[in-house]
Amino acid sequence: MRIPFIKMHGLGNDFVVLDARDGNLPPLEAHVARALADRHTGIGCDQLIVLEPSDVADFRMRIRNADGGEVEACGNATRAVALLHGEAAEIETAAGILSARPEGGGAAVDMGEPDFDWNSIPLSDPMDTLDMPVGWDELERPVAVNVGNPHVVFFVRDCDKVDLAHLGPAIERDPLFPQRVNVNVATVENRGEIRLRVWERGAGLTRACGTGACATAVAAMRRKLVEREVVVSLPGGKLLISWGEDGRVTMTGPASESFRGSFDWGDFA
Repeated sequence: MRIPFIKMHGLGNDFVVLDARDGNLPPLEAHVARALADRHTGIGCDQLIVLEPSDVADFRMRIRNADGGEVEACGNATRAVALLHGEAAEIETAAGILSARPEGGGAAVDMGEPDFDWNSIPLSDPMDTLDMPVGWDELERPVAVNVGNPHVVFFVRDCDKVDLAHLGPAIERDPLFPQRVNVNVATVENRGEIRLRVWERGAGLTRACGTGACATAVAAMRRKLVEREVVVSLPGGKLLISWGEDGRVTMTGPASESFRGSFDWGDFA
């Protein structure tokens, strides 16, 4: 059984998109996602995206990280899918319904309202999520926020000098985070720009993370380090993040289609 796929990326954060809106795809299990995501023996990607029919939105988007685990949200993938769809859409995700519209060479996505409650991140113990009294080596007193998936944000003098490949997995799997966590290290350049690197839960170091950009921008805004609209610069490029007076976060940025192909399902199942 040959399955068509579309390879896409948002600022270098790459995806294999499978369109199952007509119901033609077998159930996607974790081991299949891992095999497809493998960059040596599969197609290769950070996330595998499956589009399905929805009773409450234009379609449903399901997301599996490269380790096979299913996650709630992916901002870069939402922009890519909006670009693929070609018109404004309501997209059902495990994090809720997201509104997206193609814009320029990418899309603008309403990411909803961030959640700062310790139990919603979730954390294992109650604490102030704006100034958490915890630390790992030089990374201390982060901000925690859920923007559809859990994030912890550290503000540092120079995010490029942090050994995130070492600290990222340790923080991701710390018992403080029962559902694991995405780890962001950020440097505020000025009131309008933040420089960011992300260790993504289940994917590792990534060139860009849309929800990470949203979480970091909102964390900086809560600490009054930046204005309510800010450019977040990641290794793969820039995103514009705004936090409206209505409490909703909007992410705007590019997305691209790389190529299309097909694979034999039996080779990976």
